[in-house]
Amino acid sequence: MLVNARSTAAPGAPFEATKIERRDVGPTDVLIDIAYAGICHTDVSRARSEFGKTNYPLVPGHEIAGTVSAVGGEVSKFSVGDRVGIGCFVDSCRECDHCKAGLESYCRVEHIRTYNAVGRDGKVTQGGYSEKIVVDEAYVLRIPDSLPLHEAAPLLCAGITTYTPLRHWKAGPGSKVAIVGFGGLGHVGVSISKALGAHTTVLDLTMDKEADALRRGADAYRLSTDSTVYTDYADTFDLIVSTVPANLDYDAFLQMLALDGTFVNLGVPKRPISFDVFSLLHNRRSIAGTLVGGIEETQEMLDFCATHGITAEVEVIDADEIDRAYDRVAAGDVKYRFVIDISTMATT
Repeated sequence: MLVNARSTAAPGAPFEATKIERRDVGPTDVLIDIAYAGICHTDVSRARSEFGKTNYPLVPGHEIAGTVSAVGGEVSKFSVGDRVGIGCFVDSCRECDHCKAGLESYCRVEHIRTYNAVGRDGKVTQGGYSEKIVVDEAYVLRIPDSLPLHEAAPLLCAGITTYTPLRHWKAGPGSKVAIVGFGGLGHVGVSISKALGAHTTVLDLTMDKEADALRRGADAYRLSTDSTVYTDYADTFDLIVSTVPANLDYDAFLQMLALDGTFVNLGVPKRPISFDVFSLLHNRRSIAGTLVGGIEETQEMLDFCATHGITAEVEVIDADEIDRAYDRVAAGDVKYRFVIDISTMATT
């Protein structure tokens, strides 16, 4: 079937109205009418070919929320009318030990990304900046009724990207967590960390988001450019989660870790990271990274957010505003996530 979408044809090229082909609904497939699609910083980087190979024309979007409009004959998990979401991947090998353990994002063969990947049919996947998408039910998430779709869409990336390290490194009562960067990921991560019971500190470049951070659950907010923060918090944090794509002074951040503390890097700096090994040896510290969680954990995250009233703070835009939104995301000028109203997709 042909559906309306927005695509970009080259690095820096504007988004244009187009039509893309979606496959017919197979026996285990779900057809989703997309209501909203979030704009992730990764979308901007992929569209502008800032890392990895980009297959053009590109239809980005891996923060997808909508409703089921048709199901295949063997589908058992979903029915027409269900509120659902799609995150960063739409398939994996399903046979390796990682997939069988619910860690599909670490598939030994390769998880198939929602866009800019090659699917089982040999075609390049196209994402959520489109009216409809067809996905196997095993990779579809159920969005709880209490989460508004436009505020839930970013949780499919920003939510699970921060939930995964917080859960894996056991953020909870008695632990101290620092979130570096209060932006698209950080503003969700702060609320999740606090809801898990951890004492949560935000480290950011400016103070203009302090009130928002405290409102979303932060216990403290400090300037990362203030050198005193590194001595004030020396040997303090059990977990530091960096959400920023910039290269940092890793030695300065590592010295804030307590015994057996871990620094988790979620951003993708443009240059290789560098630090002194003695920053790790002291206090038996670790530096790590994660991808998004698997399907089971992503569903757990959505249910957790529903229970604790956690959503993303969004600015809803029309499809014609994507280029302007990209420039603002690149400049850090958004509080805190752009979400495209897909009902405007056909507008020219």
